[in-house]
Amino acid sequence: MAQQLLHPDRLFSAEVTQREIAKRLYNGVKDLPIVSPHGHTDPRWFADDQCFSNATELLIQPDHYLLRMLYSQGITMEQLGFSADGKQSAVDPKSVWRIFAAHYYLFLGTPTRMWMDYVFAEVFLLNECLTIDNADLFYEHITDSLQQDEFKPRALFERFNVEVIATTESPLDDLKHHKKIKDSGWQGKVITAFRPDNVIDPEFEGFEANLKRLSELTDEPLDTFSSYLSSLFKRRAFFKEMGATSSDHGHLSARTLDLSADEKEQLYLTIRSGNFSADDADKFRAQMLTEMAVMSLEDGLVMQIHPGVHRNHNQQLFNQFGRDKGADIPIATEYVANLKPLLNKLGNNPKFRLIIFTLDETTYARELAPLAGHYPALKLGPAWWFNDSPEGMRRFREQTTETAGFYNTVGFNDDTRAFLSIPARHDVARRMDCAFLAQLVAEHRLTESQASQIAYDLTYTLVKQAYDL
Repeated sequence: MAQQLLHPDRLFSAEVTQREIAKRLYNGVKDLPIVSPHGHTDPRWFADDQCFSNATELLIQPDHYLLRMLYSQGITMEQLGFSADGKQSAVDPKSVWRIFAAHYYLFLGTPTRMWMDYVFAEVFLLNECLTIDNADLFYEHITDSLQQDEFKPRALFERFNVEVIATTESPLDDLKHHKKIKDSGWQGKVITAFRPDNVIDPEFEGFEANLKRLSELTDEPLDTFSSYLSSLFKRRAFFKEMGATSSDHGHLSARTLDLSADEKEQLYLTIRSGNFSADDADKFRAQMLTEMAVMSLEDGLVMQIHPGVHRNHNQQLFNQFGRDKGADIPIATEYVANLKPLLNKLGNNPKFRLIIFTLDETTYARELAPLAGHYPALKLGPAWWFNDSPEGMRRFREQTTETAGFYNTVGFNDDTRAFLSIPARHDVARRMDCAFLAQLVAEHRLTESQASQIAYDLTYTLVKQAYDL
């Protein structure tokens, strides 16, 4: 008899009492709608509602979790179907899939393996392990399935029981796909989020060209700091009209500043001159986080800060193939001193809402939980990116709950561009929260009734409250 690919008790404790409690808690939340408040799916999918092309283009090439592991084992970007300098790749998608299948064992023990197995078993009903021997069968079955109406983006959105999903766009985006979705009459809720890194980070590639485009879009000259801020506020207003409830900021650090008006103006002119130092750029990013917070208080967009990633660490890979190829690396990140200027200004105002993420787990208990456990404006985002794993989720709960509790966190978000893995990721989060709560019940620190309510809130209530959804 073939072994079941997904065990029904996966991620629950091996200890019988805890496992049975976890199963009961999980049964109460497993079928709740998916609320995905932050991610990177392509709104064009839902706007055009066209069939996905093939298994490789949908499941492998957009997923930097897969790319980084394969690249680490000497598989080149060219072998995976990417070409340097934007040229069209001539690689057969099926050959890329065969390479992936031959190396699928590399993902044993990783969250990526769990997500992919879930996609194979639950989405495509392929309840056996992918190997090089069945690679063609998998590829053809998935690719053929994707040509059917029930596998179009909107149908999958409904099948996955997604209540709302947020994409992420820059201020320069015309949001035409979101407009098409709104005008189509389809009931699926796809909203945007405001991600201004490319127009507030002086070291972002193409920064000056981006500001020129920003000026054109807003009819602002951008010759003064005030005009620059006005242009950003106009774009935020446009995004809000198109459904945005949040902004998102992916700076290297969580540093914030609150400079005087004269200092801000001079710093802006220095940045616009092009003759600025790395410290000038860092100061500008820090000041702009505070400016974005001020705007959030005014327009109501929830502010998210995702710091602590050295993006595109592999310079050669970035030069040849661009962003999001798996070469982003976490760095140590400090929050107490860095957030103090912003929190001094707005942290005591409950009308301002700030959600902080980290890749530096050493800050959970020492910095982030105490901050969130004090400031009314601050909440903790879930275990994120490299920590979006069963172990990472458990460490997050263990290190933050004693100081911040459950209700200074915001539930789960999947933060992914891998659409078909979204149910898998939410399922892992629900299972891990229930496993953690089950231990507290077994130790008589919670009643099962209390744990059941917390599981419901962590799955559904908190994320809707935090993001105004």
